[in-house]
Amino acid sequence: MFYAFAKGFLFSLALCLDLGVVNIAIMKTGLDRGFGASFRIGFGSCFGDAFYMALALLGWTAVFHYPAVRWILWIGGTLVLLWLTRNMIRDTIRPKVLNGSGDAVKSRGGWGDILVGAGLALSSPTLILSFAAIAGPVVADLDIRDGMVLTAFVVGFVTAGLLWSVLLAWLGSQSARLGKGVLRTMSLISALLFLAFAANLFWNGLRDLVLSR
Repeated sequence: MFYAFAKGFLFSLALCLDLGVVNIAIMKTGLDRGFGASFRIGFGSCFGDAFYMALALLGWTAVFHYPAVRWILWIGGTLVLLWLTRNMIRDTIRPKVLNGSGDAVKSRGGWGDILVGAGLALSSPTLILSFAAIAGPVVADLDIRDGMVLTAFVVGFVTAGLLWSVLLAWLGSQSARLGKGVLRTMSLISALLFLAFAANLFWNGLRDLVLSR
């Protein structure tokens, strides 16, 4: 149970830490409109994350027993994780630039912010790629047919997303003062988490598909 919760939490955190379109929008909104609007963007993005996670979990158990699929997801998932690690290292060295030009949509209501966050998550290329190639291998060593294990994983995944939304909303509202150091730290932590998942995925695949033969 704890392992499933921790894996869901860390997987969600690794995805959250990717400084892609969703996180840039959250921080930019915080810079322009403050904590409340920024948190609503992040909260809305959690629905997009949950949607892709549900698809990954529902589809994964049906295809995992095919050796060809396992080989493709093993190699492909490892390569995608290494590619994401490379991107985070690049962002650590050269952080993305946030500016406070004040061009955010200030008339958008609370529900509008939530819908924008959900839409950004659903259309994020990094998120789509991550769930398509990584979610299955990440949960491969969990018995997600067990309701308690599945619940623990989902709760961990959602908890990390909500906590990240609160943290990033605060950072966005303070980003003009905190500067690039915060962005570098976020990218570095993300790189380390993606690298850890890549190593775990590669070892599990090597053990199950090669060494067990």
